[in-house]
Amino acid sequence: MARVVIFGAGDIARLAHFYFSRDSPHEIAAFTVDGAFAKTERFQDLPLVPLEELTRRYPPGEFAMFVALSYARMNRLRAEKFEAARALGYELVSYVSSRCSYLTDEPPGENCFILEDNTVQPFVRIGHDVTLWSGNHIGHDSVIEDHCFISSHVVVSGHCRIAPYCFIGVNATLRNGITVARSTLIGAGAVVMEDTVAEGVYVPQRAQRIARKSGEVDL
Repeated sequence: MARVVIFGAGDIARLAHFYFSRDSPHEIAAFTVDGAFAKTERFQDLPLVPLEELTRRYPPGEFAMFVALSYARMNRLRAEKFEAARALGYELVSYVSSRCSYLTDEPPGENCFILEDNTVQPFVRIGHDVTLWSGNHIGHDSVIEDHCFISSHVVVSGHCRIAPYCFIGVNATLRNGITVARSTLIGAGAVVMEDTVAEGVYVPQRAQRIARKSGEVDL
């Protein structure tokens, strides 16, 4: 068990507080943000401390940290704060939901956020600072490298490799054995059947409104 300071004061920080408090051995002690963004002194009824004061008030060695930020700038903002926390000497904890089917023997890296209803099959490896939102399937022998964000109901088939700084949108599907190159953005509902290129953007054809009203269409 660790006493944890959460970096962030937005929706993901609020959710991290919920999950850690109700479904982990850790105790949330405070929140922190960069001083320029510390507009109040409390968040979720806990202290909100400027990062510049954190080591004095919540020293590393006595407290751990969790960076609760989104996929902004293709996960680079979260990665920057992850590295900043490490440089200050903090251990970074991870959360794996008790409602996740985590079947691999390989533990996730630091600062991972793995929510309910994920299925992580045997022989999967997950790097540092990876978010798996709810309801994904991560197939056997796949590798998710550092600083990735996989949203909900994504299917990653077996033997895939997802390079750092990738974002995969809801309901996307990856064929088995492919490599998702560094900083790839895969949009919601995309079906990816071959290796991607670095910094590529992959989106499916979108639904279009037709020139009829719903009552005029036979179901």
